Amino acid sequence: MDVPIETERLLIRELLPSDDQGMFIMDSDPEVHKYIGKKPVENIGQTREVIEYIRSQYVEFGIGRWAIIEKATGDFVGWVGHKRMTETVNGHSGHIDYGYRLARRFWGRGYATEAGRASLQYGIDKLKFKDIYAMTDIDNGASRHVLEKLGFKFMGLFEWDAAPTWRKERELTTWYQLD
Repeated sequence: MDVPIETERLLIRELLPSDDQGMFIMDSDPEVHKYIGKKPVENIGQTREVIEYIRSQYVEFGIGRWAIIEKATGDFVGWVGHKRMTETVNGHSGHIDYGYRLARRFWGRGYATEAGRASLQYGIDKLKFKDIYAMTDIDNGASRHVLEKLGFKFMGLFEWDAAPTWRKERELTTWYQLD
């Protein structure tokens, strides 16, 4: 992969094993996991397993989520980028899924949009992606707003059987496609 990508305030690069502490802080926060299963990680070993899995996607698919680093401080902000889905979701299989996650202390600064624009541009220009999809919990208005600012078009709702079982009913999820 031809990263890093630089924006005005951010550096976007491969996720490294040394990002484990920053990612653990992000993923152990219950607020960060409010709309993604309500199962924050409990120990740094779980975080290291996730990083190892993401790095294996770099090798297997040539893509995967990337670390977002604040240039001014060098702090781990979160991750952003593309993932090849190997499971069938909403009738799609093998599709490109766009996503992001930020540590709570970086919410509200415009970093999700800034990192999103840069990573999506990379996906379109360098990786030649044509169809990029995204999904989020129906109740996550902030994430839906970011996706729409990035040019994603709301395509509808679906019930995701593979979703975490923290809700009593099947999870109603929004489905977006980059317009």
